[in-house]
Amino acid sequence: MEAKAQARFVRVSPMKARRVVDTIRGRRALDAIDVLQFAPFAAATPVRKIVESAIANARYAAEQAGERFDESELFIGEIYADEGPTMKRIQPRAQGRANRINKRTSHITVIVTDEKPKTKNQRRAR
Repeated sequence: MEAKAQARFVRVSPMKARRVVDTIRGRRALDAIDVLQFAPFAAATPVRKIVESAIANARYAAEQAGERFDESELFIGEIYADEGPTMKRIQPRAQGRANRINKRTSHITVIVTDEKPKTKNQRRAR
């Protein structure tokens, strides 16, 4: 069983979001929440909320299917941060010039599954 949660147009740059996302990829979902709770990155808060939403979606899917649900058995199967649209702003500078400020956004997707994801080393063994 797997469940998906997605947040679009999150006001954090994709590079900063990927730094957080890479730290929890392949972990147990509850361990990932604990790590994100105390991570010193601003992007950790929206990523934690998305992981919690994916767990809630898995709980709802199991309830609808009449299956047993234990959130301690869930893993982060896939997680990625894609680039969203960039808001372009202008900041006045000296002597009539202007600087462009890019306010970047991200689309963050989390898929939780009850199967332990394969690590990179296990994929190469094939």
